[in-house]
Amino acid sequence: MTNVLHSALLAGLIVATVPAAQAEDAALTVGMSGGYFPFTFVRQDVLQGFEVDVMNAVGEKAGLDIQFETMSFSGLIGALDAGRIDTIANQITITPEREAKFAFTEPYVIDGAQVVTRKGNDAIAGVEDLRGKIVAVNLGSNFEQLLRDLPFADEVEIRTYESNIEQDTALGRVDAFVMDRVSSAQVIKESPLPLQLAGEPFSEIRNALPFRDDEEGRVLRDKVDAALATLRKDGTLSEISEKWFGSDITSPAAE
Repeated sequence: MTNVLHSALLAGLIVATVPAAQAEDAALTVGMSGGYFPFTFVRQDVLQGFEVDVMNAVGEKAGLDIQFETMSFSGLIGALDAGRIDTIANQITITPEREAKFAFTEPYVIDGAQVVTRKGNDAIAGVEDLRGKIVAVNLGSNFEQLLRDLPFADEVEIRTYESNIEQDTALGRVDAFVMDRVSSAQVIKESPLPLQLAGEPFSEIRNALPFRDDEEGRVLRDKVDAALATLRKDGTLSEISEKWFGSDITSPAAE
């Protein structure tokens, strides 16, 4: 009888500890393209980049097991909607349309929309010179909408790409592409393609992590947001940024 009671108590203890262990190791499935250097990219079969480092640091702080899922950028929002992933770490800019649909963390990257041209194409010195030009953007990105919001948008031919906007600009198939300034500067620095920045950023963008706007999504958002706040306060976000960019792009003071 004593052995039975002891077994029952032991079983109770095991059952009681399982949820706690599961909670500590709860998984967070993070979607990213794996093709947006230096934020998320694959080199020697290893997924790496600024976003990967940030999410791994978030996982450590929040007690979350981070699992990455890579797919085309244009499919990420649909995957989040369908519940196949919990959030997206791919420089998702907060827009009114997205904010109405998703629960966002506080921004963790402050950046700007940048025009990039083939090196030597000095006819385009900024966004005002895109009138009558062919401009490439990544499919599903907010940069298409930024261009469509320009007062002279009907004078700009916008082409959407799954990839290779840099190559087609360098080859002269399009006149320019628009991407965030940080990535644009890194592409020019790291790539052999003949490209140059055209003028200053024409719109500030604030990038954050979107979650489904339901009870479960908001709980996850709050947990990740708290971790990001701690990482910002203790300097970890700044350190990760310095590692990848040589500057701090995680605060409003970033250049």
